Amino acid sequence: MRQQCARLAALAVVVVLGASVALAGQAAKVDVTGKWAFNVETSVGSGTPTFTFKQEGEKLTGHYSGQLGEADLTGTVKGQALSLKFTVDVQGNQIECHYDGTIESKDALKGKVSLVGLGDGTFTAKRQ
Repeated sequence: MRQQCARLAALAVVVVLGASVALAGQAAKVDVTGKWAFNVETSVGSGTPTFTFKQEGEKLTGHYSGQLGEADLTGTVKGQALSLKFTVDVQGNQIECHYDGTIESKDALKGKVSLVGLGDGTFTAKRQ
């Protein structure tokens, strides 16, 4: 009887762990495709740009629209990590922008931004 109880307990642990891994895998497969409202704070100022993303597997493409102008973007989504970049022309100067962050939930992002040659900062974003 003890041996049977031990087997059932071990089986229950395996089932719970398996379910946890399956749920974690689903959480990691968040698709960020859609329109996002960002709040960006940098050492050179703040802004509220809009990003439109299209995710295909780990590949990310899309469009930036904000204070710096308009630009197409490329990037990746790996697990909960999001990385994207684009270049904008600001008064004849090419400004390279890098965003690296995490997917907090299916509708929220946060991370760091670097405006190469201008300054660094942070961002948060909500799906629209």
